Amino acid sequence: MTHFTRDWLWIAVFAVLVTFSVPWFLWGTATVVAGLPVWLWWHVGWMGVSAVVFALFARTGWDRLMGVDGDVGVGRGERP
Repeated sequence: MTHFTRDWLWIAVFAVLVTFSVPWFLWGTATVVAGLPVWLWWHVGWMGVSAVVFALFARTGWDRLMGVDGDVGVGRGERP
């Protein structure tokens, strides 16, 4: 996969994360599961998904999209 394609894929993934971070489709729902509203469960689950996606991004796309030089060696077992 080219860097250009990977960049746009990450942008799309983060756009989806932002779009669905607010459960607008659950507004007005009074359903309760295990004593908590279903929209709160959505938020808890979505934060878990966001954490996993960000961890994957930090391992694979951080250097390119954040403008960090990946060849510096910091964090790769070398001492500064």
